[in-house]
Amino acid sequence: MSLFDVYPLFNIAPVKAKDVFVYDQHGTEYLDLYGGHAVISIGHSHPEYVKSISEQVQNLGFYSNSIQNPLQNALASELTKQSNCEDYNLFLCNSGAEANENALKLASFHTQKKKVISFTNSFHGRTSAAVAATDNAKIVAPINAQQEVEFINIGDIISVDRALRKNDVCAVIIECIQGVGGLDENSSKFYQKLQELCHQYNSLLIVDEVQSGFGRTGDFFAFQKHGIQPDIISLAKGMGNGFPIGGILIHPKIKASYGMLGTTFGGNHLACAASLAVLKVLQDENLLQNASEISQYFMEKANDQPYLKRLKGRGLMLGLEFDFPVAELRKNLIFKHQIFTGSAKNPNLLRILPPLTVQRKHIDQFFDALKTEFKS
Repeated sequence: MSLFDVYPLFNIAPVKAKDVFVYDQHGTEYLDLYGGHAVISIGHSHPEYVKSISEQVQNLGFYSNSIQNPLQNALASELTKQSNCEDYNLFLCNSGAEANENALKLASFHTQKKKVISFTNSFHGRTSAAVAATDNAKIVAPINAQQEVEFINIGDIISVDRALRKNDVCAVIIECIQGVGGLDENSSKFYQKLQELCHQYNSLLIVDEVQSGFGRTGDFFAFQKHGIQPDIISLAKGMGNGFPIGGILIHPKIKASYGMLGTTFGGNHLACAASLAVLKVLQDENLLQNASEISQYFMEKANDQPYLKRLKGRGLMLGLEFDFPVAELRKNLIFKHQIFTGSAKNPNLLRILPPLTVQRKHIDQFFDALKTEFKS
């Protein structure tokens, strides 16, 4: 049997990892400035993380959501403390796509409407409604295209108002900093007006924090900079530091009923243990502060880059935009300098999404590699 060939793969096979480094089968060390799509939040194989999962699996690895799981309550409590998202309710699932799928379904249940507003260059997942709300026609199958989604340019509040006036929109879904789309972010005024219009027309505002949440921007959530209170917040990636977990935070005005949402594996004991370990390390090691400090250092170093067109993003969710496609540069960074970076829908953008434990010396290593490349 062969693997279904849907991933273009670099010829590297990691076998172990530690903090910000990944090692292949030959013992070659790679600096990970991509974190596996922004997943690695507290560093690879963090001792607290390994300990938490190991101890949990020795006691109970899994049981379904037909019984009580105190770890879910503990996770909800700690998440409230660190995010300051008080009064929200938590539903746990397995991934970012599943989080957004449940968020959209819940919005439709609550409003009894079915149309969705999304934004150009958005990415919300690859499942049914989530992929329909993703601005990439290549990954939307005909069965997904039956969903009613209107794409609007981010910042175009007039078009949002015009669409909402029809009173058929269950949700507006948005990344406050676009991930795959290329690190675009708009003004606080835009996000605040978006919230105002959603309230006015009885539509729910869903903020997708799948990539940007859990401290990646220096704030716990990216939306918090803008002074808004979303109706639903989706989260995943950095939430589990590599263990599959996702969830949505749900405003208390949205009422639950038995069977409305459900999952077999979501919120299982191992997933909760993993996320609780992430939250503990985020707090114990002041990683949100580190994200802000290293971000500032990165930006200072970036200012000296002669070929840089624009620096985008916040915290450790950053993008370097050049005047040329970066595909060859990414390959050279991997195979000549042993540094992982990421791509985006924008072919000229290099994405930087390291573990939040990254240090100045690692940033220096990256910019030294860029300097070498631009000289050659």
